[in-house]
Amino acid sequence: MQILDGTLVSAHIKEQIKQDVIDWQAAGGKKPHLAAILVGNNPASEAYVGSKVKSCESLGFDSTLLRFGPEITEQELVDEVNKLNADDAVDGILVQLPLPRHISSDLIINTISPEKDVDGFHPISQGKMMLGQPTFLPATPYGIMLLLEHYGINIDGMHCVVIGRSNIVGTPMTILLSRNTNPGNATVTLCHSRTKNLKELALQADLIVAAIGKPFFVTADMVKPGAIVIDVGINRIDDATKKSGSRLVGDVDYDNVAPLCSYITPVPKGVGPMTICGLMKNTLQAAKQKAVKG
Repeated sequence: MQILDGTLVSAHIKEQIKQDVIDWQAAGGKKPHLAAILVGNNPASEAYVGSKVKSCESLGFDSTLLRFGPEITEQELVDEVNKLNADDAVDGILVQLPLPRHISSDLIINTISPEKDVDGFHPISQGKMMLGQPTFLPATPYGIMLLLEHYGINIDGMHCVVIGRSNIVGTPMTILLSRNTNPGNATVTLCHSRTKNLKELALQADLIVAAIGKPFFVTADMVKPGAIVIDVGINRIDDATKKSGSRLVGDVDYDNVAPLCSYITPVPKGVGPMTICGLMKNTLQAAKQKAVKG
């Protein structure tokens, strides 16, 4: 069993991005600029946005963090996004999810300019991905593909089972795994909470991507020996042995599943750092594309 170390791989990719930014500026390009919007005071969202801003600084990007209270109206947030759309200094826009219930995530995502949609959530970005056209890929699936590529894992012809159908991870993951690229060319089954024979399908999988948002959902009796397991889940559970009183776990019962696997991602330090790599690569791409268009 080999651990797919997202922290190690992300550090390697970030060094490449950092050098790319240096070369880009030496050739007359400007610093990539990521603007992040954070609404409310969700501790997890605070941590995620903080790590993204920190990554910008370490890579030579400019960053702007706009904080708004949970009382902000939907129209006010739309207006803030449109200000960033119109700001030529900003290359990429990130709106941290989830948003308060009174604000439509779809509306806010649709408001972001497709040319600045570095999270890859806009319908135009997702439509281009579906058609295999150049676009911003959703950051987490993109990060997973970068992880597979780094470790030289050939999934050509494999049966991959994706558990979870969100537009952020599960559904785009099926497209990237199946398209005619390397890594890619897999046969993909998409499962979700209503799949009746989920265990049976998971046992057929050469590669499982668990992205259902339920702690320890994937158990040892669902994984065949030698399978590759990618755990996207980030779940906080109570743990009296920890100073904080809680700890992070994935969607996979890691302790019991890991011995069965050829490769597996840990939680934390697996997919999470790779998501940030996907976001940073998209932001640099956005800056370069804007320069070409003038």
